[in-house]
Amino acid sequence: MTDTRMQKIADNVKLGQNVKIYDFVNLYGCEIGDNSKIGTFVEIQKGAVIGKNCKISSHTFICEGVTIEDNVFIGHNVTFINDRYPRSTNPDGQLQTEADWVCEPTRIKQGASIGSSATLLCGITVGENAIVGAGSVVTKDVPPNTVVAGNPARVMKKVDSLQ
Repeated sequence: MTDTRMQKIADNVKLGQNVKIYDFVNLYGCEIGDNSKIGTFVEIQKGAVIGKNCKISSHTFICEGVTIEDNVFIGHNVTFINDRYPRSTNPDGQLQTEADWVCEPTRIKQGASIGSSATLLCGITVGENAIVGAGSVVTKDVPPNTVVAGNPARVMKKVDSLQ
């Protein structure tokens, strides 16, 4: 039987031990910690960091500037954004380059869970053990041990500890 895996993993990707990567992924210039799982149709860009024991579900986009700490769950079709004011061209009509924009970092703290189809704007932090509901649009920081949902995401519940 021939292995027909379709993965694009650049030489500059740093993979920890026992990382499971499914087909049709695109990884370049990123780091992925031990025992993490990367689902089908996931792209992780340069400078992104995925911690240990994370699960990144299918169809997720993790761009430059995103740091995901250990033990984080990312649901299906989650999108991260790293540019607050994206433009195709400069005022003179020339296509923008990396020199023309500012990458705003985003951090997902240890133990957090991000529900399917959530969109996370840049420059935010999702606190330890927080949960972002499916389909939410996160526009500001999420406190630790908090459940948020909606567009824009709002606090639904605070708890001492989420397991």
